[in-house]
Amino acid sequence: MITLTSEIKRLLDRLYNLRSEDSVILASIEENKAEAETTLDRTSAEKQELQDKIAKLTSEEGVLKEQSSRLLEVLSGINAEDFSLVLSKLNIAFNPREMEEKLNTSLPEMLDKVSDETTKAKDELKNVEEQMHDAITKIEELGIRKDTAIANQQKLNEYFELALNGNLNITRDSISSLLEQFDFTLDEQKEAAKLLMFPEDALYEYDQETKGGKTISEVFAEAKNYNENKVNEEQVVSNGDKKEELLNLMKKCGLDYLDYTGTDLEKIANNYNEEVVTSNINYIKQNNMALDLFSDNVELLYDAELIAKIERIFSLGKTSIDIYLNPMVLKKYSLASLEEAISNLEKNGLDPKMVPLMAY
Repeated sequence: MITLTSEIKRLLDRLYNLRSEDSVILASIEENKAEAETTLDRTSAEKQELQDKIAKLTSEEGVLKEQSSRLLEVLSGINAEDFSLVLSKLNIAFNPREMEEKLNTSLPEMLDKVSDETTKAKDELKNVEEQMHDAITKIEELGIRKDTAIANQQKLNEYFELALNGNLNITRDSISSLLEQFDFTLDEQKEAAKLLMFPEDALYEYDQETKGGKTISEVFAEAKNYNENKVNEEQVVSNGDKKEELLNLMKKCGLDYLDYTGTDLEKIANNYNEEVVTSNINYIKQNNMALDLFSDNVELLYDAELIAKIERIFSLGKTSIDIYLNPMVLKKYSLASLEEAISNLEKNGLDPKMVPLMAY
C-alpha cells in the first residue's frame, strides 16, 4: 500500500500544480512571453528612432557636400579687392581665400564625423533588429510551448480524472511518456504511475484533503459507480487487499506490475489464485519463454489449464518459441477443446505437428 508520506505529498503537490491554472510551467511561459513582448516593444521604438537618425544624418551629409561645393565655386570667383570700400566702410571682415582654406580643411573632418555617426547608428540598428528578431522568434516559440503545455495539462487532467473514477486503463509507459514532458525524473515517473494506477492508496486521500467534503468511502463508491459496478466499502477494501497480495506475488516472481493496465490488474485480482499464478509464472520461466507473454495476454496468468495445454502442445513436437509467438491458441482453447481440435486435424488426415499453431 502506498501511504501519503511527506515525499508522496510533495510529488502530488507538484502534479496538482501542473493540473491547475497556476501551473508553474504555464506561469513561466507567460512570464517569459511578457519579457519578450516588452523587448519587442522597446526594440520596435528604438528601431524607428535609429532609422530616423540615419535618414537625417544621410541627408545632412548630402546637403553638406552640395552646399560646400557651391560655396567654393562662388568664393573662387570673388576678389575681396573688388569690394574693399564697402567692406571697409561697413567694417566687414571678408576674406574669400581664408574661407576657401577653412572649407577645404574643416569640411572633410565634418563629413567624417557625420559618416562615423551614421555607421554607429547603423551598427546600433543592426543590434536592435537582432534583438527584435530574437524577441519575435521567442514569442512564437513560447506560443508553441504554451499550446503543447496546455495539451499536456489536459492529458494529465484526463489521466487523473480517470484514475480518481477508477477507470484508468493505460500502462506505465503512457504515463511516463507524458510526465517526461513535465521534466519528471524516471523515479518520479514510476512513483506517479503507481499513484495513478492504484488511486485507492494515497491519491484518494490526497484528493480528499485538496478538495474536501468527501470521505474515503464516498470516493471509493464514486469510483466504482463510474464503471457501473456498485459495491460497498467492505468489498472495495477486500479487493484492495487482494490486489496488494497480487502485487507482492508478481514482484516476488519477477513481474513488473506497472507493465499492466489497471483493468488488467483488476481482472487478475478478480480471478486470483496464488497457487495457479505462481505455477504458471514459474512454468513459463522454466521453458525459456519471456514473461511479457502474460502482460500481453493477462488471462493466461490465472488460467488453471495453462500448463496442461502447453504440455499437450509440446507433445505434438511444437517448441517454446512456437507457443510464445502464438499465444492465441492458449487463449482460444480450453484443454478439452484443444484435444478436440487436435483430433479433428487427425481425422482429416493432417499431422498436428506439421500444422502451424496459428492455423489451429
